Amino acid sequence: MTDSIVIIGSGFAAYQLVKALRRGDASRPIHVFTANDGCDYNKPDLSHVFSRQQQASDMIRQTGEAFAQEQGITLHAHCQVEAIDPVAKTITVSGEAYPYGQLVLATGARAFIPPMQGEAVQQVLTLNSLEEYQQGQEQLATAAHVTVIGGGLIGTELAMDLATSGKQVALVDPASQLMASLLPEAVAHPLEKTMRKMGIAMFLGDHITRLDKQDSDLANLSAHSTVVTLASGRTFTTSQVIAAAGLVPNVSLAQQAGLQTTRGIVVDSQLRTFQADIYALGDCAEINGRVLAYLQPALLSANALAKTLLGTPTDLVLPPMLVKVKTPQYPIQLSGQNVQDAQRWQLDVDHTGTTCQSFNAEGKAQGFVVTQEHQSKAFTLLNALR
Repeated sequence: MTDSIVIIGSGFAAYQLVKALRRGDASRPIHVFTANDGCDYNKPDLSHVFSRQQQASDMIRQTGEAFAQEQGITLHAHCQVEAIDPVAKTITVSGEAYPYGQLVLATGARAFIPPMQGEAVQQVLTLNSLEEYQQGQEQLATAAHVTVIGGGLIGTELAMDLATSGKQVALVDPASQLMASLLPEAVAHPLEKTMRKMGIAMFLGDHITRLDKQDSDLANLSAHSTVVTLASGRTFTTSQVIAAAGLVPNVSLAQQAGLQTTRGIVVDSQLRTFQADIYALGDCAEINGRVLAYLQPALLSANALAKTLLGTPTDLVLPPMLVKVKTPQYPIQLSGQNVQDAQRWQLDVDHTGTTCQSFNAEGKAQGFVVTQEHQSKAFTLLNALR
């Protein structure tokens, strides 16, 4: 294995890297170590599992074994990597050392659960992976009322999907508007209005302080319900709580190896860490001070890194990218910076939707948001940012 490429992780970024490597070299030894079974699935579909009535098994596109055979790699499933030795160029699994020629950390990120008090905090669910959904799907299937912690991109998508599937839904977020880091208020407000019309209870500018267990026989609630207490003093009862309040990059393995980390694993423009022959990509990587937890940056990172690993050093170039928000009752597409550093917004609003362009202090366009039928303008506006 001394000349092999070893990848830790089997998520989207890791498997895109495998595919890109195989396009460039059909025979280079590749070993993938993953703590799960290594199946290939489309993670963004987790935002739609409830309205589509999908089981975890429905989302699997390919088993880990089938993927490994198709790509000609060695998959080490259910193998937790315990340590990295950058000097010896080995990783340790169950006490056994495995050498590597080049090592890629694609360790992803975990869901952030805000600090709360109460004995029911341990029952909070997360949906950041297929395994997490599999563990919670039975409870969620029988839950009549679901509380979503987080009004960002994922929390908003989940709340709308849950409501579409017939659940009673409450959404809690300390920000005063939905998707506060991505949307100007002019767009966030009609999105909130749409979700309220769907019956979603909004608790914005508030946060949960306690989750307490309560046996209940109330209609439409499970036998074991949770009392939610907010900082404002308001309380309500729910069946299940999902934390969708952001992601925390998995950096503990990198820190053990002495790699530089701040929010994520710090890498340069070629996704190199500051240890020889160790790289990082995907949700765990911090590029130019940013962690980019979207599919397109992961795909572009995988393509660039594959070239570097195969002998052609290649800088990652990130053009303006389009983000499609999966809120079908109020569809949104956006790109660029629409909140941070925005000094002026230009609105075009009619009965068919909204176009909002953002400009920096120099008057240069730096982002846009389009909704509903105005989405047809997205690619023209995207090209104007390039």
